[in-house]
Amino acid sequence: MPSISINGRECEFTQGQSILEVALSHEHEIPHYCWHPGLSVVANCRICLVELWAPNPRNDNALEEIPKLMPACQTPASDGQVVYTDSPKAIGNQRAVMEYLLINHPVDCPVCDQAGECSLQDYSYRYGRSASRFQEQKIKQPKKDLGPNVLLYSDRCIMCTRCVRFTREVTGTAELLVEGRGAQEQIDVFPGLALDNELSGNVIDLCPVGALLDKDFLFQQRVWYLTSTPSIDGLTSGGDNINVEHNNGVVYRIKPRTNPAVNGWWISDEIRYGWSFLHDEARLRLPRLREHVSWEPEEAAGAWDEAIDRAVEGLQSAGHITAIISPMLSCEDAWYLGRLARELDPKATLVVGPVPMQGEDKTFPGGYTVRAEKAPNARGVRRVLTALGGEVVEFDAVAGACSSADAVLVTGNYPSAWVTDSLLEAVGDRFTVLLDTMPNRLVERADVFLPTATWMEKSGTFQNVDDRLQAFERAIEPVDYCKSEGQVALDLSARRRGEASTWFNAALARQQMASEAGLEAFVSEVHQAVAEVRVESDMEVVDL
Repeated sequence: MPSISINGRECEFTQGQSILEVALSHEHEIPHYCWHPGLSVVANCRICLVELWAPNPRNDNALEEIPKLMPACQTPASDGQVVYTDSPKAIGNQRAVMEYLLINHPVDCPVCDQAGECSLQDYSYRYGRSASRFQEQKIKQPKKDLGPNVLLYSDRCIMCTRCVRFTREVTGTAELLVEGRGAQEQIDVFPGLALDNELSGNVIDLCPVGALLDKDFLFQQRVWYLTSTPSIDGLTSGGDNINVEHNNGVVYRIKPRTNPAVNGWWISDEIRYGWSFLHDEARLRLPRLREHVSWEPEEAAGAWDEAIDRAVEGLQSAGHITAIISPMLSCEDAWYLGRLARELDPKATLVVGPVPMQGEDKTFPGGYTVRAEKAPNARGVRRVLTALGGEVVEFDAVAGACSSADAVLVTGNYPSAWVTDSLLEAVGDRFTVLLDTMPNRLVERADVFLPTATWMEKSGTFQNVDDRLQAFERAIEPVDYCKSEGQVALDLSARRRGEASTWFNAALARQQMASEAGLEAFVSEVHQAVAEVRVESDMEVVDL
């Protein structure tokens, strides 16, 4: 296999890789700003210039120095090359580039949202000078409102042009441009346009400095206080890989997690900002009974006990049960709920809940697709319920499924209103147990309401539109007194048998699904979420 030497270390590579790609694949840092694996290569930041020696085929492949420094991002790797990033020439270039980039930079790191994850900050510490030689007055650039989600602090911009290339190559919308020349050069939007495409938030992640900022996250939290938990998109059928970033039980932002097989480097704004219902003040946090409207928070334990007893009593006394299992739930939740319905009534009808659709799938020039199906796990729920056997029907047939039922078990967990007139008519005056998160017309109608957790508050598995099984972990504890649907099912089943309930465990559920229902894929084919390793700063942090 061909190889090159980088600072005396042999690194193998595959044909077509650049020197920078080879270095990064071997965890060897070469500083860079403008290069990104999902964008074209322009080599305009110049900090990745390296000293290069290469075999000369015209001189019996003798190793000869290339007369000038070469951009590592744009220079193809070739067998036998010798690369130096720590030579006097390479180091001199790194210092010169950093000094140039910081000439007009406001150096406002203490108030910048990017502090702690800023390449300019990191490279200044590693490759820059200890003190600035620039004594003249800095050029001030304006702050700009680019669109509904993005702010531009122009005086922090280093003109890497990642954002411009993204809007041209990935979204094809081309709202951004480079305006001016020299020291007056800046990013701007075309007159009359706003940065308002479905993927606009990705320019915030692309920006290596603090120039493009998220309006929703601005001044909310210092990034070093955030914990990042790998997860899966719980709002659409795409199964995009994401990181949920949170602190003290509060989610502050969602960022894409790189997975070339699913979403690449991007997520849609719908996924990035659609989770806000998680901390909505209107969210339901305590059980309710139809005859006993609500309890106070200090009565939560008793409320759950009484609600569980009432639900078990009503479901057990019913002759026939219909269970409506939402496609917003994980496969493990669906498994325990379906199994509970079969325990209560071996001939129970299982219904796949309504699958919201908005328009049609939209694929951008860069290959990313925004899915019209706004449910993360319709295929997984359908798969699990079918494996349980018995009658499984789609939501279109809910009226017929409920017509012969004496009791109905309904699950929701949708981020917005979902209860339709047809569902209310189908449920009628039958005994109804509802598991949901947000207020809706069925809450007041239900005989028993039990508050449940969103996907970020539990672990489980989703099956996306491409039938890929992906596991996700719990990011935060369920708010207040909510529980996962799987835990509620276990509590109901245990109360029915007069036993102590067990804790919900997604991994154990997958093992049961494989052994009891022949769903071996949930053990052998589930893609586990892998946390991205953050590079910790070597600077000492002192509490004052």
